[in-house]
Amino acid sequence: MLYMQLTGFALLTLAMRALGGWGHLADGSGWRPWAWGVLAGALNTSSTLALYRSFEIGKLSVVAPLSASYPALTTLLAALTGERLTRLRFAGIALIMVGVVVVARGERIPDDANLEEKTRPGGMLGVGWALFSAAGFGVMFWLLGMRVVPLLGSAPSVWLIRLASVVMTTAVMLVLRQPLALPGARANRWVVGVGILDTSAYLLNNYGMQREQVSVVSVLASMYGAVTVALAAIFLREHISRAQWIGVVSIFAGIFLISR
Repeated sequence: MLYMQLTGFALLTLAMRALGGWGHLADGSGWRPWAWGVLAGALNTSSTLALYRSFEIGKLSVVAPLSASYPALTTLLAALTGERLTRLRFAGIALIMVGVVVVARGERIPDDANLEEKTRPGGMLGVGWALFSAAGFGVMFWLLGMRVVPLLGSAPSVWLIRLASVVMTTAVMLVLRQPLALPGARANRWVVGVGILDTSAYLLNNYGMQREQVSVVSVLASMYGAVTVALAAIFLREHISRAQWIGVVSIFAGIFLISR
């Protein structure tokens, strides 16, 4: 994650002038724009680390839809701070919550799971991390749309989030005594590719938030989960039970409804 974030940060730094400049980060506006951006970066980092942990220990076809349910929280927070929710969007939130429960209950722990996950009541590999990630992203995207992007602009907000992410991820790795060695030569192209795609996705998301409701943009951005599930089934041959399929369908049906 560190070098993916660093790649995105470095490339975005080079492109800032072409993307409209530094905005309030460099015009003497004081510490507030930086504070809001750092807060968004902290939420992004903790949520991303939780997401990757859920991918590491859980089944992709389960944890990906769970983490993709964050628009329900974003939509609710947006409604509480001024955006109007239609009945369809309320129905969508309900469908997502039902889908989250169904997918989580349908997960079975493999025989070689660690003892802690086996013995913990209701323990399911990766589900807790996925839900934590969903909560963090839900708050972060609401904060982006309501405060950070209007204050900083699209590109400066992503640049500051990337800076905060690099610093925080490095600190976490040092605390956990994980090596900071560069990835192997064979992994370099993947790191660069993911860094470009991830940073570009955030830029496009923020541009969308300048033109549309926060809840709508957040929901549309969350559709990455559908791609993840499809890739997991096709390339990793992950089995998805009938109950889990019902939960996945419910989640994405809810995502569709709250985008109406």
